Amino acid sequence: MEPSLTDVRMVVEEVWTSFLGAEDPLLPMAPGTLDVGWSAAVTVSGEWQGAVSVELPRSMAEEIARRMLGLDDEVDSVGDDDVADAVGELVNMIGGNVKSLMPGPSALSLPVVAAGRVARASDVIEACRLDASWAGAPLLVSVHVRHPEKG
Repeated sequence: MEPSLTDVRMVVEEVWTSFLGAEDPLLPMAPGTLDVGWSAAVTVSGEWQGAVSVELPRSMAEEIARRMLGLDDEVDSVGDDDVADAVGELVNMIGGNVKSLMPGPSALSLPVVAAGRVARASDVIEACRLDASWAGAPLLVSVHVRHPEKG
């Protein structure tokens, strides 16, 4: 069992708007190349088992941190710790909402955040992929589930 692309899109758009505001909407985008500057993932374990990840360009991750912390673009700099916290919180919110769509009971892990791409377990396959853009830059939200032959 896996969430539908429609469900994942709805969750991501809702979290994105509540987290970052509605002035820059999240837009659907055709799959393409993404220069991953930051990424984060959470796993869900229990009746449903899977993982949710977010991959972002560096500039987008920094802007998310600025907005989350209420920093001024012109005055305040944002550090890697702030970016890691913001990207981790974003994937935590998206992952928690995806978890709520799936059969339970289940538990959500703490986020794993990386400058670059977070490594995935070898026993998972991509079940759902949402390619989108925000403020003109691409991003990727993926849901992975255990491979049926390895789970």
